[in-house]
Amino acid sequence: MTKPLSIPAKAYARRRRQLMRMAGDDAILVLPAAPERIRSRDTHYPFRQDSDLLYLTGFPEPEAVLVLVPGRKHGETLLFCRERDLEREGWDGPRFGPEGAVEAFGMDDAYPITDLDDILPGLLEGRSRVYYHFGRDQEFDLKLIGWLNRVRAMVRQGAQPPHEFLELGHLLDELRLFKDRDELKLMRRAAEISVRAHEAAMRIARPGIREYELQAEIEREFRRHDAQPAYGSIVGAGANACVLHYHANAAAAKDGDLVLIDAGAEYRGYAADITRTFPVNGRFTAAQRALHDLVCDAQAAALAQARVGVPYEAGHVAAVETLTEGLLRLGLLKGKLGKNLADGSYKRFYRHKTGHWLGLDVHDVGEYRIDGQSRLLEPGMVFTIEPGLYIGADDTSVEAKWRGIGIRIEDDVLVTADGPTVLTDALARRADQVEALMADPARAA
Repeated sequence: MTKPLSIPAKAYARRRRQLMRMAGDDAILVLPAAPERIRSRDTHYPFRQDSDLLYLTGFPEPEAVLVLVPGRKHGETLLFCRERDLEREGWDGPRFGPEGAVEAFGMDDAYPITDLDDILPGLLEGRSRVYYHFGRDQEFDLKLIGWLNRVRAMVRQGAQPPHEFLELGHLLDELRLFKDRDELKLMRRAAEISVRAHEAAMRIARPGIREYELQAEIEREFRRHDAQPAYGSIVGAGANACVLHYHANAAAAKDGDLVLIDAGAEYRGYAADITRTFPVNGRFTAAQRALHDLVCDAQAAALAQARVGVPYEAGHVAAVETLTEGLLRLGLLKGKLGKNLADGSYKRFYRHKTGHWLGLDVHDVGEYRIDGQSRLLEPGMVFTIEPGLYIGADDTSVEAKWRGIGIRIEDDVLVTADGPTVLTDALARRADQVEALMADPARAA
């Protein structure tokens, strides 16, 4: 059995120190946990911790608030959390409590969440800047404004309220964009699990199988390796693959259909994101292979741009140019390459960008442009490369052989000083590789 991975407490402490250095000694940073969400009546959706709080603490529970107070003599890192409650723990599972938060997560101090109203105004007093995600949680916004107003009401008694309010993401998003060694271990594990899951789905594929059966096989692999879906799995057979955010996952895959699966595991909070498109009967038609090869070529062109010092946008530009050249060659577009690129004719068949940052969120934080220009790639960035082509089943402007074909190929890429590393490279990608995997004798009958 593979040894479970985790991020050590000292790594979280290092992140907190780095963030506080960026904020400065006269600042205070306030980060509430994600709220629990009611699904219906007294049942809840599975709880998933706020990614920023997870990044800075690893603390997994709701009803918590992290407060960072740089330079505070009596402790810079404070956590407010639920107290131990044996009655509730008998229903919902164990809690760490304030004592456990200090011991297990390296907090300088921890208090019951019920004390937040009494303690936080005193922590705000004397600080000039507040870093916080305004607008995410209206209820907590109002609480924070109330605490600030209590400090302001004491100005005549000498209180010094904060006078500057700043978006926390301006600091924290940049930290999260660059993955450290501990994070990359978890992302590699998430990628490895996701590769196994996609292989499992390809091996059971056969004409007549339902999309939800393939989804079940994918997600079974996630769970058996101690992971869970990083997002809602997309399994689209035939023309359903042309729906970018398809989620019904209920149709049967007919003989001759392609199946597009966009699914990734989340391991210890970190996401993988893979898309593959394969023939349900194990063999591409000539038209399917031509488009599949073209998408593979576009992905390779984008990957060649995933190097230090190259603008992030260069990958998309390379993919678009490759796709447009191929669409002209196959007769799906007409005219000159330059004109088709300039007027965006390719968008009929390719409607999205070629990737996104990846990390604790499947569409992770981080700016794509700085001062109006595409930012340059740096070591430690991780993003997806996912070109595609989507030709509607009712598009009578093209030959019948192309209609209803949707193809996307997506991998997870780490930028290093030595060039790109494809974290998901172990999964069959090219048509011949896919057919060989599906022809394996181990494939289910």
